[in-house]
Amino acid sequence: MLLRAVSVLRIGFGVLAAVALGVQADRSASQGHSLVDFFSFFTIESNVLATVVLLWGGVAFFVGRRFVPDLLRGASVLYLAVTGLVYAVALAHLEDQLTLPWVNDVLHRVMPLVVVVDWLLVPPYRRLHLVETARWLAFPLLFLAYTLIRGPVVDWYPYPFLDPRPHGYGRVAVSCVLVTLAFLALTALLTWLGNVLGARRTGTPP
Repeated sequence: MLLRAVSVLRIGFGVLAAVALGVQADRSASQGHSLVDFFSFFTIESNVLATVVLLWGGVAFFVGRRFVPDLLRGASVLYLAVTGLVYAVALAHLEDQLTLPWVNDVLHRVMPLVVVVDWLLVPPYRRLHLVETARWLAFPLLFLAYTLIRGPVVDWYPYPFLDPRPHGYGRVAVSCVLVTLAFLALTALLTWLGNVLGARRTGTPP
């Protein structure tokens, strides 16, 4: 019964996120902004992944197909959890004339909460190890490298804390260290919570 309800909600929120992404992409393009820039936001990339994961997980239940691998689910949870955290701490106060308010709320507030709750309600089906979940950090590191290499070429950065132009690379380095620590802490926390809750469901030791 729980899985059925969760699956319905996964599809619903997956559709909501897809609509929000599509509407904002169309708005950005209609205002003459680059879609490459649009998809160069970690927020957008993490929401795209979460949309795929939620729709896959929801539909899989009803058609009897294989569920989303735990490591892929965990990656989407981590990326959106950090997205929500960084937004709340560093970006929420910044004025954004481009993003529609309701889209902003969906992508930065609703979806991070949804995927975290989903992880807690339906924890991993097998025990996860930090050696495995550490692989979740590969994509954020690639995103950082892409951003810092592309930024000087196109003279554009997706986030103020990654932009070295106002204050130099020293401040960017500090920001990167802080965000990396958030990734590491949440990776460990999500792994631990997944194992503890998963063990309670199966009755095996965590």
